[in-house]
Amino acid sequence: MRFTKPILIFVIASLFFAYFQARAQNPPGDSASKPADQQDAPPPKAPVKPNKDNATQNAPDQPTWDPLRAEKDLEVGQYYMHKGDVDAAIDRFQDATLAKPGYAIPFRFLGEAQEKKGLKKQAIKSYQRYLDLYPHAEDGDKIRKKIEKLYKEVAKEKEKR
Repeated sequence: MRFTKPILIFVIASLFFAYFQARAQNPPGDSASKPADQQDAPPPKAPVKPNKDNATQNAPDQPTWDPLRAEKDLEVGQYYMHKGDVDAAIDRFQDATLAKPGYAIPFRFLGEAQEKKGLKKQAIKSYQRYLDLYPHAEDGDKIRKKIEKLYKEVAKEKEKR
């Protein structure tokens, strides 16, 4: 039987992974070597010390720069928009802006979803961020008109109050 080099590397890596994973689950010095009276006794509790390491407290649960996740969030957000679930679409577009902060497209979609939901001030901010990131956008004039329209609607709402 003849293995190619990548397959052999994969098999060896898999074996190492399985070995270390099994070793982590069953550490050496199992309970059989302890006297019977100490096997079920809980370990002595050490005094609780405050965690002074801020790195673990502030670590995000997802990486901040993840362009593939941003693209997937855009796809799923557009799906939700077509389905009519604007709240879910907004969440996905916001996730896309966090996953790839300098990417303009999620801000345009976010503005559209916010506008559809009636969040006019937020939509203005999203559209403006889109234009800031992509000043020579093909649809720049259309977006500027939307911003003007939204500003007028916000001003009318203020006058009614």
